Amino acid sequence: MVFKDMDNNILYAPWRDEYVTTKKVEGCVFCHISQNSELDIDEHKVLYRDDICFVVMNRYPYTPGHFMIIPHAHLQTLESLPENDWLHISKLAHRGVRLLKEKFGATGVNLGMNLGESAGAGIAEHIHLHLVPRFNRDTNFITTTAKTRVYSTDFEKIYQKLLKYAEEYFKTSLDL
Repeated sequence: MVFKDMDNNILYAPWRDEYVTTKKVEGCVFCHISQNSELDIDEHKVLYRDDICFVVMNRYPYTPGHFMIIPHAHLQTLESLPENDWLHISKLAHRGVRLLKEKFGATGVNLGMNLGESAGAGIAEHIHLHLVPRFNRDTNFITTTAKTRVYSTDFEKIYQKLLKYAEEYFKTSLDL
């Protein structure tokens, strides 16, 4: 909802309350998620985890359904990740793209890694791969002009929908 107050627009965004009021994690947030699997469903919104990495919803997504694949190892550089772990993450990305297209209705997907703070990484100390679902006509200028994002559906509903299919898409044999 947008309200007018004097000459300023005010965007009412109650879903951001959690970001402002939630206790901040000490240290690396991705390591915290990695080490606390008992919080996967209720708190962290993890879709899948195995011995090498985990797949987690992005709490502040570029588009609805945006998730990340993150190695458990706390590594700042891609080149320090063992090659077999990178191949494993790549297989999960392949399956994640299928999940987003087949079950979430994405017509395209952006894959990306911002390697280092100078490359735009918000959490530069722990590498992670973004999968951002895209839809025809999902672009607009509100993010650029008003520094605001518009989502057409609720985060928890999206998480539950993707979680319903995550096991089917990610858990099948990942032998290299």
